[in-house]
Amino acid sequence: MEAASVLAERPLAVTRLPGAVNLPVLSAAARKFGVLPMPNLAWTPEVERETAHLYEKVKAVIPSVEWPFHAPYVKAINDLKKQRNAVLLAHNYQTPEIYNCVADVVGDSLQLAKLAAKSDADIIIQGGVHFMAETSKLLNPDKTVLIPDMKAGCSLAASITGADVRLLRKTYPGVPVVAYVNTSAEVKAEVDICCTSSNAVKVVESLGADTVIFLPDQYLAKYVAARTKVKIIAWHGACEVHERFTADELNRYRADDPSIKIIAHPECPPEVIAVSDFAGSTAAMIDYVKTKKPARVLLVTECSMADNVQAETGGVTEFVKPCNLCPHMKRITLPKILDSLVYLREEVVIDPALAVRARASVERMIALG
Repeated sequence: MEAASVLAERPLAVTRLPGAVNLPVLSAAARKFGVLPMPNLAWTPEVERETAHLYEKVKAVIPSVEWPFHAPYVKAINDLKKQRNAVLLAHNYQTPEIYNCVADVVGDSLQLAKLAAKSDADIIIQGGVHFMAETSKLLNPDKTVLIPDMKAGCSLAASITGADVRLLRKTYPGVPVVAYVNTSAEVKAEVDICCTSSNAVKVVESLGADTVIFLPDQYLAKYVAARTKVKIIAWHGACEVHERFTADELNRYRADDPSIKIIAHPECPPEVIAVSDFAGSTAAMIDYVKTKKPARVLLVTECSMADNVQAETGGVTEFVKPCNLCPHMKRITLPKILDSLVYLREEVVIDPALAVRARASVERMIALG
């Protein structure tokens, strides 16, 4: 069986031996870069002063009573990033204190990995879910990639395996396979090319085939099928956040305020897309708000993104927030990020032979521009 991502030796796991001195077993990253002492996490006047400019960015979405808890972590993380020569990547669905206060690079999963590849950092901390950390490792094979919680998964990525792709190829011989980037490295290694929600139609049509297998998101597949003449064979995966939205729910918001702009992600069901004013990737949704500046908007996606866009736009737009949270994204927290920086856990490692094949499918997409 081929190995996919594996967790390196867990740092500071202690083996108890009678009569022996018990020393921690360090991860490969910790052995290479060393373990640091845990910083002081007290709320002090110095911490308040040094983080005041960051709180100004998020005060509309983080109550002042919560800031004394966040601020010591924010300061400690920002200090340790410099000491470690580390870069923190934060997906658009991360909480405001991560996205706005400690992240070096923000965006969707592929944006993060591509921009990280241009960094001279030694260490990449992934503020997102596991497949994103894998993609960062694929595009940065010589860098240490850490994810603060290895259990930060994804219902969409978990809906398909490499074995499933191999079976699809046997069932539909000769039909090219496109994988959404929201898939594991194991799956990426079995497909012809990857895509994002923003370039999915372009990628599908670039293959020059009459029929294409598209996986794993059934709703993104339907979104693509409605915009191309290529026949789409879809896998039946779905994002547990986006599939919960309904057209009836959105119509009720519209009935309360006909002027509201409803902006949906293509991972939503087709009937949700149909009643929305605009549909696009997370990057396209953010750009819509920043350029159109609607007075009132509903982002039909993970609800932390609305907080982050609200903080970035300075309150020009009022956000209506149907709060569908991603439980996997919310596993990433300031304390866990700090823990990663101090002890250098949890390290993402991909089998080299599998990584070569998985990287090729991502790079074919990037080469399309």
